[in-house]
Amino acid sequence: MNSRDADLVLTGGAVLTPDGPPPGAPGGATSVAVTGGRVTAVGREEVLDLAGPSTRVVDLAGRLLLPGFQDAHAHPVTAGLEMAHCDLTTAGTAEETVAAVAAYATAHPDREWITGGGWSMDAFEGGAPHRTALDAVVPDRPAYLPNRDHHGAWVNSRALELAGLTRHTPDPADGRVERDADGEPTGLLQEGAMHLVGRWVPEPSPSDLRAALLRAQRHLHSLGITAWQDAIVGSFPGMPDASGAYAALAREGALTARVVGALWWDRDRGAEQVPELLERRAALGHGRFRADTVKIMLDGVAETGTAAMLDPYLDGCGCPTGNRGTSFVDPERLPGYVTELDALGFQVHFHALGDRAVRDALDTVEAAREANGPSPNRPHLAHLQVVHPDDVPRFAVLGATANLQPLWAAHEPQMDELTIPFLGAERAGWQYPFGSLHRTGATLAAGSDWPVSSPDPVLGVHVAVNRALPGSPGPVFLPKERLDLRTAVTAYTAGSAYVNRLDDTGAVRPGALADLVVLDRDPFAGPPEEIHEARVALTFVEGEAVHEASGT
Repeated sequence: MNSRDADLVLTGGAVLTPDGPPPGAPGGATSVAVTGGRVTAVGREEVLDLAGPSTRVVDLAGRLLLPGFQDAHAHPVTAGLEMAHCDLTTAGTAEETVAAVAAYATAHPDREWITGGGWSMDAFEGGAPHRTALDAVVPDRPAYLPNRDHHGAWVNSRALELAGLTRHTPDPADGRVERDADGEPTGLLQEGAMHLVGRWVPEPSPSDLRAALLRAQRHLHSLGITAWQDAIVGSFPGMPDASGAYAALAREGALTARVVGALWWDRDRGAEQVPELLERRAALGHGRFRADTVKIMLDGVAETGTAAMLDPYLDGCGCPTGNRGTSFVDPERLPGYVTELDALGFQVHFHALGDRAVRDALDTVEAAREANGPSPNRPHLAHLQVVHPDDVPRFAVLGATANLQPLWAAHEPQMDELTIPFLGAERAGWQYPFGSLHRTGATLAAGSDWPVSSPDPVLGVHVAVNRALPGSPGPVFLPKERLDLRTAVTAYTAGSAYVNRLDDTGAVRPGALADLVVLDRDPFAGPPEEIHEARVALTFVEGEAVHEASGT
């Protein structure tokens, strides 16, 4: 093999490059060469001159080649565990959900606990299933099933009994036990109340976590994802600490994705945990895994009234209540915590869903900037369901990246029945302001929050562009907040690479690592309504195929 021969050449398709014309446009790139794990040439037919006798040549046949997708906010190990247990993510109604639990319990009579989860709140009246429905199909064993967003858990009477949770059990400071008119627990536990039962659930073994991570990695590679940020690395109710699995696979070379672990900030503690975070950062850096981010969850979710809001939620009649949601971390102390973390070189990853939480996070980033000066740590705010218009331009000013979960920005029952009525018309119009953030210069990254929602980036791009789910007959959700296709794809590639501080990925350019994905068609060549039809044909990490669809 000649020393200038490429290891891999992909040719004959459309190539998305950072500064070039749209894919497929006259003069655009059609070919890419890879040598030693990096892109060595981007061009047209002349790139074929780099192919030698041992070069793998892939005929793109008009398909689209783009950088590997990166998920800026996901929980893959939790998803991998749920895939192997009672997976309720495909159940659309209450009846289907209960039937799936019954089928799983029957098929696994040896399981001490019925675990898994992923049920949808909109499948149940008021978003609130009752323990009696679980008791009917699992009367003899405890059941603990987090919902799709993992901010609540549905448990049966046996689990309540085992945990000693009764009408006399007080609510924790950061959560709520739902109760009936007589004060009895209904079996629905919100936020920190999940831990009242969750702490009794047997922890998965190291081999379970390893298998879950490998299972999740295969699935993510099949969707073109070559890197991600695990948004909770640490112990959290319903989410086991996966750091050991990541470190083990990274040491063995079995972690084919690039992963940034966001170390969990224990919201029941303060700055005394910083030395522990430093120790974990030092101990967990192996191969393609590092843990130099800290995740701070500031609030809950709007559907349960726990997202932190500037103004009160409304009741069913449209009148203001006394509830402004929950701040899990004292806003007065938060700036000090984040300023210290920033000075120590940690990136901070905020869960900020309500407009008060978003403002608290931005105020905190501003305080850290004033104290420490310019920072290379790239803080980011995830979810951003409700953003006050006054705060939209602050993202660009402060250098805070907007970490979007596009699949949530659409009309569907959870939005239309459990959210909009309790926000009111004005605030409902401030939801997921992707277009406004882009127009004011914010850096956009994108992720899925899997298993909360599908990790498929193509589906996420579809919703970011259309602000509607595929095939939805309903109206477009806040059409002024739509993104163009190139901007949406960039959020899932270069934007998330920026957040993950993987600066030699996220773009098809000479010198970049050859983390690449080939779609079975070019979405730029079709109407926006058909974006979701694209499928991943090939996924490469450093020029090595980690996924090849059948028939490729």
